[in-house]
Amino acid sequence: MATYRRFIFICNGSDCKKAGCKKLQAEVKDLIKSDDHKGKFKIVKTKCMDFCKSAPSVVINNELIKKAGIEVIEKKL
Repeated sequence: MATYRRFIFICNGSDCKKAGCKKLQAEVKDLIKSDDHKGKFKIVKTKCMDFCKSAPSVVINNELIKKAGIEVIEKKL
């Protein structure tokens, strides 16, 4: 049976851009290209998720991560 990739949704709304979502995206991209996670995840850039006061927002495994950082995302993977 084929294994399916899990999705990482990263908000790209204006407040999230101001809070550093582009840098976070690059860090997550480098993380999922590592040997441990290679081919298991896909990054999906979304429009505003309406969590602007707690930007940047990320959703992994149906769990919202507010004020996301690479350390928190690493733990969730």
